[in-house]
Amino acid sequence: MDIILIAAITQDGFIARHKNERINWSKDLWLFKKQTMGHPVFMGSRTWSCIKKDLKGREVIVVHRDDKPKEMLRKLNSEKCFIAGGGLTNTKFKSHLTHLFVTPHPLLFGSGIRLFSESIKEPELLLQKTVPVNLESRIYQYQYQITKKLR
Repeated sequence: MDIILIAAITQDGFIARHKNERINWSKDLWLFKKQTMGHPVFMGSRTWSCIKKDLKGREVIVVHRDDKPKEMLRKLNSEKCFIAGGGLTNTKFKSHLTHLFVTPHPLLFGSGIRLFSESIKEPELLLQKTVPVNLESRIYQYQYQITKKLR
């Protein structure tokens, strides 16, 4: 199964300014919808509470502090699933990830919620595809295969 972390990030590696932010700066929401449609999407309870709307056509699985990713993934009957944050959830699933889809935006926050809530050992990434998101702003999504697992 492909386990894909998908995120819009700033140039300094943040996915949000603070834990309660409703993300309105991301230019790739249309692409997120297209890519995740019909697939399970894992997200932390804080991320879910910030969205405050149903993600139609997708099974949203809210991850809580005591949940075990291996057990959660084993229950799925899908060719792929997505991990959609926040930083704690991304970190919880890091050793299971097979792909990383990131969309860097031309923003600098200086502080906030990082893609991973703790440091990681450097993985090996293989760029598989670049997807145009917003040509006017020159924003692209970079799709990587993780060839050496995150730890």
